[in-house]
Amino acid sequence: QVQLVESGGGLVQPGGSLRLSCAASGFSFSRYALAWERQAPRKERELVAGITAAGDSTAYAPSVKGRFTISRDNAKSTWYLQMNNLKPEDTAVYYCNAVSAEEDGDYWGQGIQVTVSS
Repeated sequence: QVQLVESGGGLVQPGGSLRLSCAASGFSFSRYALAWERQAPRKERELVAGITAAGDSTAYAPSVKGRFTISRDNAKSTWYLQMNNLKPEDTAVYYCNAVSAEEDGDYWGQGIQVTVSS
């Protein structure tokens, strides 16, 4: 049974930091590319960051580049989104996503709220 469990969200002041985690089980973690997406109220879902299955390449949305860092720990079947210098416009529900064309898998976390406000 596939499970993706997110943690680390919450309320933070502008300029603060949070680290989101997504702990996975039930599939071949190392074979999957991983990503974080977010959806703010009244906005479309946005791809925030991604990392390849090999962990050798990452990509970021222009709005978060230089502030957010995606990483993975295959030994723990977990990936992370380190978010620094948070801004009110980063407020959204964040979703973790694992995808593999070879494995024919596309899995999502339940979503976790991040609120940036003073």
